[in-house]
Amino acid sequence: MSLAVHHLAIVVPDLHEAERFYLELLELPLLRRHTDGAGRHRATWLSLGSSFLALELGARGEAKRDSAPGLHCLALGIEPQARAALERRLAEAGFPKEKETAFTFYVRDPVGTLIGFSHFPNEREGAVG
Repeated sequence: MSLAVHHLAIVVPDLHEAERFYLELLELPLLRRHTDGAGRHRATWLSLGSSFLALELGARGEAKRDSAPGLHCLALGIEPQARAALERRLAEAGFPKEKETAFTFYVRDPVGTLIGFSHFPNEREGAVG
């Protein structure tokens, strides 16, 4: 049996705010928007290449899961040369870098999900050694 990531889902209390982050700032391609039986927007699906990210409407959560068992973060692949511009773009939009390593930097999305932007194993632009 061969397994691959099919999709990831993030529950969000405000789809418009989530779309601003993932669709507009990160420029993930829109696959489709889903509505409920009454025609209300209930989910947005965005392409992650061979998989997709589902933004699902739900109640506002409390806990951040960084040190609790369960999913720690969503890490998206970037090119090393795109790192500085993406860091600036996110910070200017109100999503400052929370932490970083030589290959990855992290921000929080509008509901507090830890999102990493990684170019491992490619070298960081301007890195020494």
